[in-house]
Amino acid sequence: MDESIFKAYDIRGIYPDTLDENVARDIGRAFVNYLGLSGARVIAARDMRLSGEALEKAFIDGVTEAGADVLDLGMISTDALYFAVGHHEEPAGAMVTASHNPKEYNGFKLCRENAIALSGEEGLYQIRDLILSGKIPGPSEVRGSVEHGDITQEYARHCLSFIDTRGLRPLKIVVDAGNGMAGKMLPPIFEHLPFEVVPMYFELDGSFPNHPPNPIEPENMRELQERVLSEGADFGAAFDGDADRCFIVDEKGRTISGDLLAALVAKNVLEKEPGATIIYSAVCSKALPELIEREGGRAIRTRAGHSIIKPQMRKHNAAFGGEHSGHFYFRDNYFADSGIIAMLTVAELVARQEKPISELLAPIDPYVRSGEINSEVEDQQAVLQRVEEHYAGREGASIDHLDGLTVDFGDWWFNLRPSNTEPLLRLNVEAKDREVMERERDRLLEMIRGG
Repeated sequence: MDESIFKAYDIRGIYPDTLDENVARDIGRAFVNYLGLSGARVIAARDMRLSGEALEKAFIDGVTEAGADVLDLGMISTDALYFAVGHHEEPAGAMVTASHNPKEYNGFKLCRENAIALSGEEGLYQIRDLILSGKIPGPSEVRGSVEHGDITQEYARHCLSFIDTRGLRPLKIVVDAGNGMAGKMLPPIFEHLPFEVVPMYFELDGSFPNHPPNPIEPENMRELQERVLSEGADFGAAFDGDADRCFIVDEKGRTISGDLLAALVAKNVLEKEPGATIIYSAVCSKALPELIEREGGRAIRTRAGHSIIKPQMRKHNAAFGGEHSGHFYFRDNYFADSGIIAMLTVAELVARQEKPISELLAPIDPYVRSGEINSEVEDQQAVLQRVEEHYAGREGASIDHLDGLTVDFGDWWFNLRPSNTEPLLRLNVEAKDREVMERERDRLLEMIRGG
């Protein structure tokens, strides 16, 4: 087994080179053993990837061989899998997906009770080591059973419970499902709403014939941007392959960054729950915590990543958590992320007033951002140290290491942090005007890339 498939947040590899049916079966057996699930029930599901059915079947074989029962929900979104585990109070769940990766990839997102996701240090590496040791116990005396179920309508009702559907003005929304799971999960939701939906690529197709299922890449958003303009739509929404992330395009065809989308969701949440606590990642725009505090909420800054944010949300009983990467977490969704619920809350916000989405954002966002810029560097720590030494001691500089290196001068700031999985440094710069942002961005990139 190629142990590199065990990542910080999930299991992911190329089928069948690094992840095949034999590995999937071993993961199922080790999952049951690690969590002590023999005699209990595991919920399993998959997205529409071409290798999904074979990998899910092998995983289920491993789980039942180890003595656990399985409720197989077939093809659903990852957020629906989390909902199923939490709602039905099951002890564990497994989603066969590679999220936004290209078609040749597949993998597993695993969770325990209350939809608590397993991460590298909290479960995934232990499962890896159990497989590598060859010490997984043999087959159980009693093989587990397999039952098939459908949670699509139940999940649609759950998502709709996050908004008040009464009195909404009609909207026209273009949705790019990217041939992913949003194409199956959204229609039962939209049939209860007064919105005209213009569907793009709702056909489930794991070969991704139109574009890769990764809306964080600008080229994968262009067709949606053009369609929003040609349709005269109120906004557009794009989802990744397993539909747990959402990206929004405004009525002018401009993509709204994940942190500003989080600000819109936060505004909706705080209107319904005054004073609520909201978690945000350290890379997010200052516009987000400023909005939270202006609206009477409590903003808590934390590191990025679901294995960090979800425990922080539980600790503070936060109603909502947002990341710049397009992950949005909801307390009433078992603290799990859902692109679908995020889109619905934004749609409700827009449908309750006559202003277009761009005018809702204008007073929220006084800043100019660089967007995330990746630089390949051999020695990440040496570069981070060199950059920090350059700014340390400069007048007005506030430095912290919550998530990589953050340096804040008040009227502009930046965050530089290493990738978890690649030899990359990720830079985000934000300022109150474009000239300052571009000047400081270029200085930083010269330092980072100049050696």
